[in-house]
Amino acid sequence: MPATPPIIIAHRGACGYLPEHTLAAYAVAYAMGADFLEPDLIATRDGELICCHDIHLDRTTDVAQCFPDRARSDGRWYAADFTLAEIRTLQACERFGDDGARVFPGRFAAGASGFAVPTFEELLRLVASLNRQSGRRVGVYPETKDPAFHIDQGLAIEPPLLALLARYGYQGRAAPVFIQSFSVDNLQMMRFEMGCTLPMIQLIEAGEEHDHRVTDAGLDAIARYADGIGPDKQRITETQGALVVGAHARGLQVHPWTFRADALGPGFSSLADEIRAFADHGVDGVFTDFADAAVAIVRPDSRQPLISSG
Repeated sequence: MPATPPIIIAHRGACGYLPEHTLAAYAVAYAMGADFLEPDLIATRDGELICCHDIHLDRTTDVAQCFPDRARSDGRWYAADFTLAEIRTLQACERFGDDGARVFPGRFAAGASGFAVPTFEELLRLVASLNRQSGRRVGVYPETKDPAFHIDQGLAIEPPLLALLARYGYQGRAAPVFIQSFSVDNLQMMRFEMGCTLPMIQLIEAGEEHDHRVTDAGLDAIARYADGIGPDKQRITETQGALVVGAHARGLQVHPWTFRADALGPGFSSLADEIRAFADHGVDGVFTDFADAAVAIVRPDSRQPLISSG
């Protein structure tokens, strides 16, 4: 394990144990020792930012049962068509796939109730309160989800995102935050047009259409506006770590995704083996659904109390 272990990014909270993007999942991930809590952000019809992985609501909530007549012509229920008040009436649940089956059938009970869809501000309040109580400095790692769609809907994500971060004290290069996006235009707009100085991460998918982002020219371009890359972890495996070396040579951090105990990468028999292998490649952070396991792997001797007892 390197002298400086990778940071632990709680992917959608502790979603290996609780429904993703819920305050309960974020709180549990915090208590597990995560360094950053990761929300995906989408906008409601009235412009509120909520924590949800998709621009649709039907895979992770009971919106189809509560509002059966509100689907668009493609048969999907879009958060952009609902007010925050309406979304607050929904129950969040474990993710379902397009076939109606649970994506991770071994996880939390699909029919459980009591989980709501939180706003981004509610997450920021939670983190601020827990940091104040514990003395820790856990950060947030928001992703702007499909920013072009939101602009087309007249619901641009960027202004409310930056305003909320500023309101809660996230300012300057040293702030405990990373703004991430798959969209180059989105990150460049915030950096160059909106004057955002906060750390940013360019996400990079697998697939040939994205290969240009990991070339020398592609990494040079990313280094002009971002502080790191968040690649599909297979890109690091396929290059035997050369991508990490190339990114570091340009001052870019590397935060691959996603590490799951119940969906290991090819060739690995345990989450511990997988994370250790990537740490040996020199990655600076890992996105994981299982923050507790990741913390135990990269910081086995850590005994820092997560919440103050007095």
